[in-house]
Amino acid sequence: MRKAKRPSEIANCVGAYLAEGDLDGIVSLFHPDCVVYFPVGEAPKKGLEAVRELFVPFAEMRPKLISDVIGELVNGDTALLRANWRIEAQDGSVIAEGQSSEVAKQDADGNWLYYIDCPYGPPELAAE
Repeated sequence: MRKAKRPSEIANCVGAYLAEGDLDGIVSLFHPDCVVYFPVGEAPKKGLEAVRELFVPFAEMRPKLISDVIGELVNGDTALLRANWRIEAQDGSVIAEGQSSEVAKQDADGNWLYYIDCPYGPPELAAE
């Protein structure tokens, strides 16, 4: 199993598992209490089973994930990340792209996992 030894390595590990179509590998890089804000406009998805469901169609396509981490701030076992990313189909066409914001947590073994994943940045505040 691939492990992220730095927060900025998580996306590369996810990308390698995506290219292989390894759904279990992808899920292994998320914290059990994670929250994923995707798709945009929908309620956040929570937990590993939700991550598995979100990534099924991507794993089946075996796309290429290209992630360029442009910001990393670590405080103890928590990190804030920002990255420019894109997903390409096997023919090289762009499926999706954006700028993400993520919070990562370090597990007891020293590996980093996504805790909050916002592929298109944080959601907008709800109107009150």
